[in-house]
Amino acid sequence: MTIGIMTAVPEEANLLARAMRRDSEHAHGGRTYYTGELEEKRIVLVFSRMGKVAAAVTAQHLIDVHRVSSIIFSGVAGALDPNLRVGDVVVGKRLWQHDMDASPLVPPLELPLLNVSSFECDSRLREALEQSAAEFVRHDFQEAIGSAAAAELGIPSPRVFSGDIASGDRFVASAEDREEVRRKVPSALCVEMEGGAVAQVCYEQGVPLGVVRVISDSANEHAAVDFGVFVNKAASQYGLGIIRRALRHGVGG
Repeated sequence: MTIGIMTAVPEEANLLARAMRRDSEHAHGGRTYYTGELEEKRIVLVFSRMGKVAAAVTAQHLIDVHRVSSIIFSGVAGALDPNLRVGDVVVGKRLWQHDMDASPLVPPLELPLLNVSSFECDSRLREALEQSAAEFVRHDFQEAIGSAAAAELGIPSPRVFSGDIASGDRFVASAEDREEVRRKVPSALCVEMEGGAVAQVCYEQGVPLGVVRVISDSANEHAAVDFGVFVNKAASQYGLGIIRRALRHGVGG
């Protein structure tokens, strides 16, 4: 079995690529797909780029060409739930596309012809990612991030949550936009730009999906600055650490 690993953070993809034993590289559609092993598991790693369409075509290529048996999407997100802090981890339960609205043909958020408004992540992948994220923040976080970076980012002790995630083709960078997404998807803990599209592809193709997101910002007027700092200082270390632990636990097997 081969696991597809997707990320929309280039720094994370680069770190994962250096960590894996690569057998081959396959360029297609402006993306490089790295095939090889990490923690003795067969994987195909790719930087999907940002946005729903970019993520969807990448996921479909993983399924059609690389025949992956499951997909894990790792990346960052903006907090919607006020209880979330920068550095917390959210493992996805359901993925929603907050900008899907074909009303009055169907209710807002519902996907035409599919008759669903959200997509469930695979329960086995979710449980493995929850366990791996909890182990990372408990055992690996301080060494991986470093005390200076953790202090600069204001991450005293990261926590792990499991819940819904909203996706849309908009970088949410104002309190007004954040509250609009919360109104549309009240159950969502965080917001990003790819997961809901990958979830739809996996749903239609019958491929199990797991999603893990690290909170990089509060989806407000400071989001652009906070996002950039977090990505440079910490995001890739979270992704590598959590995915390595998940693979050790036999995720996708």
